[in-house]
Amino acid sequence: MSTSTAEAIPSRHGGYRFIPGVSQYSGGVGALPGYALERVRFSRPVPLAAGFDRVAAIIKAAGQPLTAFCACELRSPKPFTEQGFRDFNTAYTAVLSSWGIVVDGVNPVARSNVCPQVEPPAEPSFHAFTYVVPAPDAPPSFMISGSAESEEGPGDYRSRIVRLDDTSPEGMREKAVAVLKEMERRMSAFSGGWPQTTGVQIYTVHDIFPFVESELGRRGALGHGLTWHFNRPPVVDLEYEMDCRRIHRERVVEV
Repeated sequence: MSTSTAEAIPSRHGGYRFIPGVSQYSGGVGALPGYALERVRFSRPVPLAAGFDRVAAIIKAAGQPLTAFCACELRSPKPFTEQGFRDFNTAYTAVLSSWGIVVDGVNPVARSNVCPQVEPPAEPSFHAFTYVVPAPDAPPSFMISGSAESEEGPGDYRSRIVRLDDTSPEGMREKAVAVLKEMERRMSAFSGGWPQTTGVQIYTVHDIFPFVESELGRRGALGHGLTWHFNRPPVVDLEYEMDCRRIHRERVVEV
């Protein structure tokens, strides 16, 4: 996890800022004044190609351009190898490029992509997505991308994993602390912190109880409860991931 201060820049599409990240996703997005983020969750996972079609239809029905799409939450069958993840990201970002979102290699879209341990989807699928809409006088809103216990950057994940291959209670606590600090760094780009969040999510198949109170509680991350998904992060050898958000309008769409 980076110790530098996160900074957000305006999206060229308007309506939100984003934290520049890697080619497959940004570090997070935040609505600009006069706009708001809206989150839509599907009642069950929708395969990626069909999911993009559903997303496009919902955004167009709201009277917004496809470039309003600014965050997504994906579900995959099992953790990818490093090469498999690169291949998946190439196909995923190709769609964003065709929508006019990724321009000159810059991807402003926030993302999480995790792997359910129980009843996983048969193929990569949409769980939820977020788009930006005009909303005069709306309170600030943001969506922070999922982050696991590996500092982001070029090269492989494995060489940057905190406490690699250590899922002991102390190892998991150290992984969690690293991820919590990254969440805080990213939220700071939108003048946010744990008291401002409306949703906090953890993705791991390991025991989180030993540090829920001492680390998350101490930081104030439990103010609105905690959603624990019994899921694995998207790449082999990663064990713990989080994301968080401040969004005031959310809905579920039946599939």
